[in-house]
Amino acid sequence: MKEKLDSPVTVLEDYFRSSDSESSSSKEPSADSESQELSKPASRWHSFIQLLRSGSKKQMNNTLHPLSVLKLSKRMSTSMRESILPICLLDATASPCRSPWKIFTHHEIQVATNSFSQENLIGKGGYAEVYKGCLPNRQLVAIKRLTRGTADEIIGDFLSELGVMAHVNHTNTAKLVGYGVDGGMYLVLELSEKGSLASVLYGSKEKLPWCIRHKIALGTAKGILYLHEGCQRRIIHRDIKAANILLTKDFEPQICDFGLAKWLPENWTHHTVSKFEGTFGYLAPEYLLHGIVDEKTDVFAFGVLLLELVSGRRALDYSQQSLVLQNHC
Repeated sequence: MKEKLDSPVTVLEDYFRSSDSESSSSKEPSADSESQELSKPASRWHSFIQLLRSGSKKQMNNTLHPLSVLKLSKRMSTSMRESILPICLLDATASPCRSPWKIFTHHEIQVATNSFSQENLIGKGGYAEVYKGCLPNRQLVAIKRLTRGTADEIIGDFLSELGVMAHVNHTNTAKLVGYGVDGGMYLVLELSEKGSLASVLYGSKEKLPWCIRHKIALGTAKGILYLHEGCQRRIIHRDIKAANILLTKDFEPQICDFGLAKWLPENWTHHTVSKFEGTFGYLAPEYLLHGIVDEKTDVFAFGVLLLELVSGRRALDYSQQSLVLQNHC
């Protein structure tokens, strides 16, 4: 059975396929080795899922990426552009590779967040909670703890977001420091003292000068353009909003929170979804009316963000009035 293009399996398969191609030699596999590879049960992918479920208490080697032991089949279907055959194999004998990310234990995350103190809670949604944390080297981080749904749903959300972030590398996208699977599913991102655009716009008495607002608008636009046109595969973020724009110490914007992101295959014009997810005030009309998801979904949300930057008002005020409708001519 073929996997959906935006599924966690497919997303991560792409990432590790590219990793394998960089590290493997140009030697073609023999027929014997290929047949041995195909004889391995596909259920070994589920062994990896079990590893995530168990939240292993064993100390992991921080130089290794647990997901790097996923050995992916090179045999692809002829309709690869539409779908990728998800043969994901957990192979303990695979050659290890150095991870670009740190693997955090549950204890390390607890220490960084002061045991998930409410004082460090900087964001909360239907899918996750985000805590401000401080690592032993004094680096500030944002730690996203996935909370929604069953264990399987949380694992799926974790793999999807990790898979997207594995493909994303741009000045105006958030930087992944590491993750944890011990005692829960955690993503650890770089954070500066500035926090998010929402906290600066609405939680600070200091007014942003126009040059900084322009810099934030331009940088966010560049980040969205990168997701739509600069990535290996088109990414629709689906939750562009002030709270999901982190600011560096130099007010460089970085798009974060890829929990709702969807891949848009090259020959597709749009996705059609039946489940509405996102933030009211930023949702495009065609998405609300027909469930259509494409680049314009993010562009509409960016337009709302521009209104916020110019007016200093929230996308949805405390009386639930939309900023867009208030400024509609």
